[in-house]
Amino acid sequence: MANNKPAVPRNYEGVVNLITRDYQAFSTGSQQIARFLTQNPNVIALESIGAIAGKCGVHPSSLVRFAQGLGYSGFKDLQSVFQTRLATAAPGFRERISALEEELTRTGGEGSKGFLRDVVVRDIASLQGLLDTVREEELDAAARLLTTADTIYIAGQLRSEPLAILLRYLLTMLQRRVVLLDPAGGLAQEMAQTMTARDVLVAIAFRHYAKEVVAVAEIADATATPMIAITDSPLSPLAKNAQVLFTVPEDEYSFSRSLAAPMSLIQCLATATAAILQPERDPRIPTVTEIAQNPKHRLSPPARLQT
Repeated sequence: MANNKPAVPRNYEGVVNLITRDYQAFSTGSQQIARFLTQNPNVIALESIGAIAGKCGVHPSSLVRFAQGLGYSGFKDLQSVFQTRLATAAPGFRERISALEEELTRTGGEGSKGFLRDVVVRDIASLQGLLDTVREEELDAAARLLTTADTIYIAGQLRSEPLAILLRYLLTMLQRRVVLLDPAGGLAQEMAQTMTARDVLVAIAFRHYAKEVVAVAEIADATATPMIAITDSPLSPLAKNAQVLFTVPEDEYSFSRSLAAPMSLIQCLATATAAILQPERDPRIPTVTEIAQNPKHRLSPPARLQT
């Protein structure tokens, strides 16, 4: 008898798409595993099932059942997909991860200076991951939205608030019209109701996702407002309606969750926007003094794109 069982994905992108498709139907425990897998692909590729289960906060048998639920013969079968992804990544990536892990082990017990080295090493890994995963077409699309929108709305709360404030500053210095959906006064969602299809929303949230940012993202969907989402996973509630999605995975099991990578992404988006606004010179963010004293630093946005 022919085997009509559909073939499971044999590449990382296919696994993520499969998990994203079925995520809402997963149990709470399976959703926890799914988030860890999509946010920590290198851990999945390099470590034992026992170590992965410990970091994920589940029993190893739960990982086996999760893999079988996706259609794989077992966890090792699913893990091989992650190992293939790592083997085909940029040259030297496996060695870099191993070296970083060795550095963490070597410096883990050195008091406060050890804490600093731990943060720096994890930041290096996070920044390298950002460089390896973000695509140029995504950056270009986001910069075009930020350049042509009538108004740029920005939503970011809790630990994402510094990112939102930095982006507001940079885009304001580029003379873009910016509205920060600040929760002060309790009017963020009411302010978001003024968004239209001619605007753009930049929504920033990581686990655990700020409820008001998620609500604002839903308002953007209801008002047909394009959204740039900066989050931690394709399983994030911000991901489903994003025109441009940037995922910056986080280390769930560490005490310090770095902002180095998303901060770098914010700066890159501002620079890419400046490059469109300043086609005749190297992109830069003018200072307050320059804007006040020299009218040539006042920028006019390019004509709106025809759709």
